Amino acid sequence: MQSCILIRNLPGKSADVLKAIKKLPEIKSANLVFGRYDIAAFAEAPNYKALSVLTSKVNATLGIKSTESLVEATD
Repeated sequence: MQSCILIRNLPGKSADVLKAIKKLPEIKSANLVFGRYDIAAFAEAPNYKALSVLTSKVNATLGIKSTESLVEATD
């Protein structure tokens, strides 16, 4: 199951948040972006429950203000 996690961080925390997010094994790539969000992270998990656990880990990262997860739609 694939997901895109859009992250808003606190001012001045982009580099710290990006570094922390990239350490999570489920995160396949993460980049600073321009626009409404500060970071776009792309993740893979075996199922929805594992994705939910990952989202909780991401939300617990210091410096994160909010997140929005876009989950792959399956048949």
